[in-house]
This record gives sequence, structure tokens and C-alpha cells, in this order.
Amino acid sequence: MFLAIEKHKEENIALIDDDKNRVTYKDICDFCHIYNKIVKKRSLVFLLCKNTVGAVINYLSCLENGIVPLLLNASIDEELFGELCQRYKPEYLCIPADAINKHKALSGDGNIILEQYGYSIIKVSEERCPMHDKLALLMSTSGSTGSSKLVRYSRDNLEINAGNVAKVFGWTEKEKPICDLPMNYTMGLNVINSHLIVGATVVLTDYNLMSQEYWNVVHQERCTNFTGVPFSYSILAKLRINRMKLPYLMTLAEGGGSLSENEFKMWAEYASQNGKRFFATFGTTETAARMAYLPPNLAMEKTGSIGIAIPEGELFLLDEAGKEIKETEAQGELGYRGPNVTLGYATCRKELRLGDVFCGEYHTGDIAKRDKDGCYFIVGRKSRFIKLSGMRVSLDECERLIRNKLQIENICMGTDEKMVIYITSAHQCNDVSNFISSKLKLYRSVFDVKYIEEIPRSESGKILYQQIEG
Repeated sequence: MFLAIEKHKEENIALIDDDKNRVTYKDICDFCHIYNKIVKKRSLVFLLCKNTVGAVINYLSCLENGIVPLLLNASIDEELFGELCQRYKPEYLCIPADAINKHKALSGDGNIILEQYGYSIIKVSEERCPMHDKLALLMSTSGSTGSSKLVRYSRDNLEINAGNVAKVFGWTEKEKPICDLPMNYTMGLNVINSHLIVGATVVLTDYNLMSQEYWNVVHQERCTNFTGVPFSYSILAKLRINRMKLPYLMTLAEGGGSLSENEFKMWAEYASQNGKRFFATFGTTETAARMAYLPPNLAMEKTGSIGIAIPEGELFLLDEAGKEIKETEAQGELGYRGPNVTLGYATCRKELRLGDVFCGEYHTGDIAKRDKDGCYFIVGRKSRFIKLSGMRVSLDECERLIRNKLQIENICMGTDEKMVIYITSAHQCNDVSNFISSKLKLYRSVFDVKYIEEIPRSESGKILYQQIEG
């Protein structure tokens, strides 16, 4: 079975959520068998995800039965959801039972064929979706905006990466991770996969990191490890967790963006002084999450480093001509080879039939340097993506959203700390800030909207971003 679910002790608890739902590994196996009889193989399913038992067990059942799910946030904007449905035409919707009325316009007169674990599976189309035999999962390149550009995964991408990440961390069935990162976000999904593959118990939560409920869960379930993005660690610093008694929480993992040098040092020191492990990791949606990690024993020495490649993987650097740089110490675009490199992209329904386009090699668009010890450091970003609060956001997609909704010429730029939006309508700064914050489900504080008289363009109409940067 997927992630070797059937090999683990049947009675062991696999998943726990905020509603106190607890399912065993046997429960998952049983539900997979039910799925096999109800949902057609090689069908396309849109799964609206929450960090609940229902969402995860539906995901696992899809992967086990050769059904292809697109993982989307359950709070996705209705307009964006509709655009995706129109573009890809799923055969089934799998949505929280309490959200059926919200999505009535999209589910229409579809038949509810299964209701269990707080989720409803709705048959919405009889039209089969032709897909490549290796295609197992779809995720959006920009989960926050619900981008129509999807990443195509094979089953091997997910299982091999889960197994290698588990080796890196030394996970066993005794682990109990607290998982608050969304499962439709590649890092959140990897936390789930890399623990289930060893038979551990995953504690799922949608509670806010700053809430008392969150920490009640951590204490009551005796959670052993935490994975967060830079924004998560900023919150932990404000909460001063170094003053909390967390005897069971032994591993702190970070990914989804870069910590500042001071923050990195602070967490490395905290872990060292309290008998815990601090892992800095790096990955992308296109590499099934993690592709690099910094061994905890190097955290104090290699501040800010993403470390080395995970098992079975290889990191390398490319020069401006796309040739691999062989010098020991060098700087260039970061590339990666490994079995967790996904199949490629899809921008429309017919591209779901494509095979392996990446062929095991991915060029990240990040600029990195390699030191004399072979450790890598991210120093910049080549592509038009940033990571706000750990969520990958397409700047081009945001420009399109603002332009289409508010009819405002705009430029989106920025860093992992803040997105800066330049607009040509001085009186609509608040409108833009409110709109994009709502669309991306992120705080207004990570956006800075500024007025600009004119968008600088070349003769061909291409935006001259460098003139703004200068």
C-alpha cells in the first residue's frame, strides 16, 4: 500500500485532529478498500484540504487506489476554485461536509456518493479525464493564489522522498509530530508522509500557533517534533518558548524560506542548550518538498546554510550559460537531481497526459553559493516567486489578480519578508491591500502598497522591473 500503511501495527494510532478524531492504521486500510469500490480508478478529484483526519484519509485513499487528487486549501476563494474547475473539469469533488452549501454552485446537482470522517465525495461529471499512467497527485505552484499552473507528482516522488526525509531525521513509530502547516502546502504534506511511512502518529491541527488551544494539544499529546516556516519561528520567538517546559518536543525543523542570520543563530543555540535538535531544510513543490538539510551538529557553525542534499539526491550549481560549475567554492543557480523531482507542470487539462518532463533534474531559480565543505547557502532568487509567511506566492499571478479584479495597472515585487505593490491609482492603495490580503489569506502587514505615476515599460511593452528596483 501507499507509504507501506499495511505494514504498520494495525492498532497504532495514525492520525489525530482537533475534533479528537483518532484513526488507526487499520482504519486507513479499511477506508482505502471502501474507496476502491466507490470512486473510479484514474479519475480526477479536487480535494479541499483542512488539517483533519477526513482530509488526510481521503488523500491516502486516492493515492492507494490510483485516483489523482488536486490538493487545494478548503478556504480557497470561490472564484479561483471555479476557474480551476472550469479549466480541469474534475470528476469528483471531495469537500468538508459543512462546506457543501458554500460550493453548491460548483457541485450543482452532483450526487453525494460517500460521507465519512466529516467529508463528502460528490460526483460532478461523467466525463473521463485522460491522464498519464504515472500521474498520482497534483499541487498548485502557488497554493495561496490557487494558481492554475500545477505540479505533477508520481507516486514514487512522494514515497521515496518521504522515506529519505524520515532517514535524515531518524523518525520511528514513536514520533508524534504536531502538523499545523496546511497539507495542500508541500512542506505540510511532507510532514505527514515522512511520519506515516514509519508508522508514527501525526497530530493534525488548524489551531493558530499563538492560541492556548495549540499549546494544549502539544502538551496533551506529548508532541515530539515541530516543523515551521520562518513566520512560525518569528511567532515562537515572541511567545518565548524557551521559557516553556517542553520535555517531549525534541526536534525543531525549519523550511519554506530563509531565517534571518540572528534568528538562525538563536534557534541553533536554543536547541544546543536544551538538548534538542534544530534542522534547517530546503525544498520546493517541484521536488516533493525537501531536497536539502543541514545536520543539527553543523547548525552553530553554518549559520543560514541549507546544508547538503538528502539521501539519493544531488545538489549542483549552474552558471549563466546553464553549464554546471565544478569548482568546489562557487556561486550560481541551484539545481537538484534525485528521484523526488516531479514529472513537470500542467497548465490545462490536456497536459495531465504528459509524461516525465523534468527527467529527474530541476533548476530552482534560486541563486546559491557552495562553501569549501560542500554546504550550500541561498543568496538570492532568480525567479518571480517569493515566500510570504512560508507560503509560495507568484508575483505574476498577484499582478493578474489585482489587474482583473480592480482594473489597476500594478507591479508586484518584494522579498520573503514583504510584498511591495506599486499601483497607478493613488486613491486605491487601501483597496489593493485589502483585496490581496483577502485573496492570499495573509496578514495586511506583509503588503506595502505604493503609488507610482507610470509603469516603466520597454518598447515591446515588457515591464522594466529593474527600473523600480533601482
